[in-house]
Amino acid sequence: MDPGQFLAIFISAVFINNVILSRFLGLCSFIAISKQTKPAFAMSLAVMFVTTMSSIITWLIYRFLLIPFNMTYLRTISFILVIATFVQFVEMVIRKIAPAMYRFFGIYLPLITVNCAVLGVAVLNSDMFFVQGKTVPYGFVYSTFQGICVGAGYMLAMLLMSAIRERLETCNVPKPLKDFPLGFIIASIMSLAFMGFNGFRF
Repeated sequence: MDPGQFLAIFISAVFINNVILSRFLGLCSFIAISKQTKPAFAMSLAVMFVTTMSSIITWLIYRFLLIPFNMTYLRTISFILVIATFVQFVEMVIRKIAPAMYRFFGIYLPLITVNCAVLGVAVLNSDMFFVQGKTVPYGFVYSTFQGICVGAGYMLAMLLMSAIRERLETCNVPKPLKDFPLGFIIASIMSLAFMGFNGFRF
């Protein structure tokens, strides 16, 4: 097991290919939930849990079901079913433990099911850690770690965005730019900043 591979996965998933600021996946929850730090952090934890668990289950399904039975064409639909199951579980837990947080998330919590970031990491794992129908050495461990790192990259973007938007609440922002327009402007500037990490190569 190569420690350098873990470092490469971490740097790539969190900074170079950040799921929000570089790949532009999951923008709906990023813009809508990032007004305050606490909900942004809670949403990030939920997404990290779903990306990690879906990475584990989708790897097992791809390795022991889809490949042996030559059903890799069912990859997308099977991955979506796994993701939807975990999102339902997370939704039930949050509704039971924190009803106020559940009401704050509103429609955006169930939308994790169709969050392209979650499906993206599952598809990326199957593309990166399988070669000609065979898993690379320690592919399962790398896939799980990449799921965690993608969630960490999502959390980093959410916390940065929420911190900026909380500070802007005390500023005199022109009315036409409040909320979503200003959110997209901030996201654009943050994305430009993260482009600086593209110089890293492993």
